[in-house]
Amino acid sequence: MAADQLSKVFSALSDPTRRDILVRLGEGVATVTALAEPFPISLPAVSRHLKVLEQAGLISRDRQAQWRTSTLRAEPLKEATTWMEHLSHLWDERFDRLDIHLAAVKKQREQNTPTPDDKEQNDD
Repeated sequence: MAADQLSKVFSALSDPTRRDILVRLGEGVATVTALAEPFPISLPAVSRHLKVLEQAGLISRDRQAQWRTSTLRAEPLKEATTWMEHLSHLWDERFDRLDIHLAAVKKQREQNTPTPDDKEQNDD
């Protein structure tokens, strides 16, 4: 997936209404009217949300007789998930290395920290 297409996917997913629309489309094909039903927004506003989702490749829109239907396209979501999982693995590796480093620093400090008995001997 091209970086700019990935940006379109994340931009589309940034809006809670669009995420809710995708969840609804996960149940099957729906018309604009059906998708608009649970939202306190106008049909043109829902249509604008659908246009953003379509431009991101997250849905496809078809005309069936007088109805315009929308269908979820999972491929861009899978590609975005793959990209995020790659980054997650990178960060996990970095955190693992940091844990090892911090444990070594802690061990070194414990070895170099004088005990109360050492302080008494140095005072004599």
